[in-house]
Amino acid sequence: MKRYEVCAVKASNKEQHVHAVFETIAPKYDFMNDLLSFRRHKAWRAFTMRKMSVREGQSAIDLCCGTCDWTISLASASRTGSIVGLDFSRNMLEYGRQKIEKLGLQRQISLVHGNAMQLPFDDNQFDYATIGFGLRNVPDIDRVLSEMTRVVKPGGKVVCLELSKPSSEPFRSLYYFYFEQILPLLGRWFAKRHDQYKWLPESLVAFPNLEQLAERFSAAGLKEVQAYPLTLGIAALHIGTKGSDHAAEK
Repeated sequence: MKRYEVCAVKASNKEQHVHAVFETIAPKYDFMNDLLSFRRHKAWRAFTMRKMSVREGQSAIDLCCGTCDWTISLASASRTGSIVGLDFSRNMLEYGRQKIEKLGLQRQISLVHGNAMQLPFDDNQFDYATIGFGLRNVPDIDRVLSEMTRVVKPGGKVVCLELSKPSSEPFRSLYYFYFEQILPLLGRWFAKRHDQYKWLPESLVAFPNLEQLAERFSAAGLKEVQAYPLTLGIAALHIGTKGSDHAAEK
């Protein structure tokens, strides 16, 4: 088997595994996010929204939108702009749809069952492309960043909020002990899903650190890349801007 064929098989296996994980944990996803992050994910998203400075009428696509918390935040900030939430898990989208309908935002937010590595949208369509706690789960990080860059307008922003890797001791050791040993047990006790929550620390092992992900943003052709460590490096925010010359460079 050729090398590129091996890579394709590995990517396909990862995609199938991640899909199965999120289809299964959808009912407890919001509760477990609050529990496992000590509700810090809400503060991280609020910080991200402040940095984004979304204006009324601006559009956005939220990749790996899950149960749509960030999708809804984008709609609230934009007020009248068109917002798309995209995810490959129908179960996650269904829980998101219920939230959106409860808030009366179904005319502003469109939900799409799709793949982040092959977005069903034209070039230069959105003011923002966001992905929250999903980039480490995709088979090909660079392809997703390239797709995000493609669909935003010149001057638009690609935004990633994701778990990261603390570097300072002794916090780093304590964090990894919690993430690798305690977190799967909490998944077993509260969500009855040990193997699925064991996947979360495993998904971070090969994921780029703060500086490496910033380099990947630049490699995707994004300019003015900003990287912010959050809560001692537990999470990180990356923002890059699509230059007006991006199409010409391609």
